[in-house]
Amino acid sequence: MAARRPIVQRPVAQLPSGYAALLKDIKARVRAAQLKACLAVNRELVLLYWHIGREILARQKQEGWGAKVIDRLSRDLAHEFPDMRGFSPRNLLFMRAFADGYADETIVKQLVSLLPWGHVVRLLQAVKPPAEREWYARAAVEHGWSRNVLVHQIETDLYHRQGKALTNFKRTLPAPQSDLAQQVLKDPYTFDFLTLGPAARERDIEQGLVRHVARFLLELGSGFAFVGEQYRFEVSDREFIIDLLLYHTRLHCYVVVELKAGEFKPEHTGQLNFYLSAVDDRLKTAGDNPSIGILLCAAKDKLIVEYALRDVKKPIGVAEWRTRLVRSLPRQYKGSLPTIEELEAELTRGTKPPPGNR
Repeated sequence: MAARRPIVQRPVAQLPSGYAALLKDIKARVRAAQLKACLAVNRELVLLYWHIGREILARQKQEGWGAKVIDRLSRDLAHEFPDMRGFSPRNLLFMRAFADGYADETIVKQLVSLLPWGHVVRLLQAVKPPAEREWYARAAVEHGWSRNVLVHQIETDLYHRQGKALTNFKRTLPAPQSDLAQQVLKDPYTFDFLTLGPAARERDIEQGLVRHVARFLLELGSGFAFVGEQYRFEVSDREFIIDLLLYHTRLHCYVVVELKAGEFKPEHTGQLNFYLSAVDDRLKTAGDNPSIGILLCAAKDKLIVEYALRDVKKPIGVAEWRTRLVRSLPRQYKGSLPTIEELEAELTRGTKPPPGNR
């Protein structure tokens, strides 16, 4: 057996001082180029699907193409382009629906082609009015929604909730900020990730939102950053507590959120107005805009809210919150599902409820 050669340790070359910075810059450029390439490929693919769909749609109208022709077209395309997926009969029908749903090629080029094909399919399946479908497409592009987030926003009817909160923003904020702030707020807010009994308290709701803070911020919308819960401050040796304190990166202001388990009452605006004054005095800096208050309540009367906000000088919005409400369970499920008491215990203790007695 031949003797093994000894392993010779080669000295590590001294790297120039700017090498690490250069490597970091090149990596960033490569990743940016990869992203641009992926976006370009996606755009061309979506445009290709639209053109294929338009041809199929035209042939069906002019020559009465049926399912057998679609099946044959699918087989021929798959045979010609074996490395490409997406030519199934089902996907060809989606292409046809795509061309039928977006007749304007300009909208397809400038907006829809910026979305992944999976997003386009979900929009075609779930949203029928063209104006509403275009709104969701623009929002998905602007905020970078994943497919799951897009589906969630559609299922919770964001289109009809966005900008619908009752506010005094037009009177208390300058024009550009008032319009943006109005669009930031919704009514109602949907907290379906919480499961609450009918006797849930405000603290239960608050703890549930904090425990699910990522989903809570998703429901609030783009731009909200979580600062803290139960934010304490003192005035004249008395302690006051803000339920939730947020910051909005586009509005450049603090957002004070107060939760009410019951119906809106006029005195709630006075409390929130007081909190906003304290936040503006103690937290707001020269670069921040005036703080905004959001009062979330279980129910409200529109006229009472309008009267309550009419002479308030601080910007406040009032909206309802909704969640799954557990009242009673069918008899066959009572032995296997957690009870209301167990669910409330989950909210207050932050632990998983034990199963009910079988």
